[in-house]
Amino acid sequence: MKIALMDSGIGLLAATAAVRRLRPDADLVLSLDPDGMPWGPRTPQDLTARALAVAEAAAAHDPDALIVGCNTATVHALPALRARLEPGIPVIGTVPAIKPAAAGGGPVAIWATPATTGSPYQRNLIEDFADGVTVTEVPCWGLAEAVEHADQTAIDAAVAAAAELTPPDVTTVVLGCTHYELVADRIRAAVRRPGGPPLVLHGSAGAVAAQALRRLGEPDAPGAAARGSLTVLLSGRAGTLPAAALAYEEGRLLPVVSPVQ
Repeated sequence: MKIALMDSGIGLLAATAAVRRLRPDADLVLSLDPDGMPWGPRTPQDLTARALAVAEAAAAHDPDALIVGCNTATVHALPALRARLEPGIPVIGTVPAIKPAAAGGGPVAIWATPATTGSPYQRNLIEDFADGVTVTEVPCWGLAEAVEHADQTAIDAAVAAAAELTPPDVTTVVLGCTHYELVADRIRAAVRRPGGPPLVLHGSAGAVAAQALRRLGEPDAPGAAARGSLTVLLSGRAGTLPAAALAYEEGRLLPVVSPVQ
């Protein structure tokens, strides 16, 4: 089994690690776009064109499924990606985990990029799935960029700034950008108030990985032999994981388990 994942940068690491943990035997193709990143400031049309090129580079390696490991690309490019690749290659998008977060009660905060915060897309998800739960949208200025470059000082500053915007009674935080899952522990430490209730974080990586296996009719097999290979594409060119990836547990997992092809 071969599963491809795509993003402009290392935000796809969370879903990649989730797939690797569920199926250590799966071959992985990671298709990044260092020439075009970041995608967030691009127009929807331009972003879609970049996403299609990255997806087609992955598709050339004949994967059984493609995971769009980016919330922004899912919002703008998922219909075009599915029109181009399905039914031959199932395409799985990444959606903020608002529904399961709201099911646990509230209040809920959604940490997302400034471009996504307040967007019709996110507001529609809140309206459809929050079911009367109090939801605060928190713009995380500079956090995705800081995570992308593993800039520890900038990560701390961005997390602290977003925590200041998060109401003190919040019990659940939705991580509405895949980059944020790489620093989940730091977000938890910044938001949880002394003496307050335990804080629940909801990311998307585990659900996305599980959905990819369901689409393929494949079972979880975390005990399978760790023989899955790793192929890295950088704007369509063969390459290796960016150095910043190794700053995170999810990135360090991959070279240990997977020989780079």
